[in-house]
Order: sequence, then C-alpha cells, then structure tokens
Amino acid sequence: MATACYVRVSTIGQNERGQRAELRKWAAAHGMANLQWFVDKESGDTLDRPQFARLQRAIFAGEVDTVLTFKLDRISRSLRDGINTLTDWLEKGVRLVAITQGLDFSGPTGKLIASVLFAVAEMEQSTRKERQAVGIALAKEDGKYKGRKPGSTEADPHRAKQLKRQGLKDDEIASALGVTRRTVQRYLHS
Repeated sequence: MATACYVRVSTIGQNERGQRAELRKWAAAHGMANLQWFVDKESGDTLDRPQFARLQRAIFAGEVDTVLTFKLDRISRSLRDGINTLTDWLEKGVRLVAITQGLDFSGPTGKLIASVLFAVAEMEQSTRKERQAVGIALAKEDGKYKGRKPGSTEADPHRAKQLKRQGLKDDEIASALGVTRRTVQRYLHS
C-alpha cells in the first residue's frame, strides 16, 4: 500500500513547493517511502477537485492506507465535507495525518479534534469572505472598485473546445490553459 500526500493551494498562482517539501521530509523521517502525490490548485470550499477525486478512488480501491497533508484544512474548509470524508476514510482503515499540526486523526479522539479544526477552517473561510465583501462594498462607494478585469483569469473558450475534440480530459485542458477545471467545464457547456 502507498502513502498519499495530498497538497492543495487555492489558486493557480500559488506555489505548492513548501507543502511538498515538508511532506517529503516528514514521510522520510517516519520511514514512508512509497509516496503518491495528489496536488490540487482549487478552493477548499468544495470537494469537487480533480486530484481529490483521484485520491478518493485510490483510497476506496484499497491502494492507500495513509494520507499525509500539510494541514487539515487542505482536505476541506467545510465542516460537513471534512467530517464525512474523515469518517469514510477511517471506516476504510485509512490513517490521516496533518503534519504541521502534529495530529493523527485515527480513532474517536482524532474525529473529535478534526471536527473542531474543520469548524475553525469553515469559520475562517466565512470570515474572509465577509471581510472581502465589506472591502468591495466600501471600494464601490468610493468609486474605486472596478471589478475583475475581463479575461484577466480566463482563457480562450474556443481553445478549450478544440483541446476537448483532440481527446484531452477536463483537468488536462485546465492545466494547459492555466484555469480551473470548473472554468473549462463552463467553456465546454456554453
């Protein structure tokens, strides 16, 4: 069985190198050599992430017995999604370790601690969104908010459709265009 290293950064522009390095170091110190990497560049608001889905398939196929992550909120920023995921994994006998928090979430005590941490992650996400909305409202009042520049984080929808016709999968198209998989799906269904 393999040890899965799950890395998530929220945006394409963020760098996952720090998380990878720490996970690699922790795994080596604990004698874990057979590592499989799962890296998403998506928000933690939803579990609809390509590499997370791949990780789930590996877990439920019995290929993974341990999941290492930098912090628990890399798995989810939703209390419900996080607890449901952790419960499913524990029922499969999978161990989850958040290395920077020094926590192993196996067993009932792990679930209790995880529920608190998932709740905190969800609260932080909500608070961040509230602050952002207040800041945008104030900027609009002052006439300084112009919104997102058209096309500043988007790619060419026609190119996405062309790549799809060539047989590429949605996550491969997203990677090629530098956008999220959801953006690609929006392009393909428009």
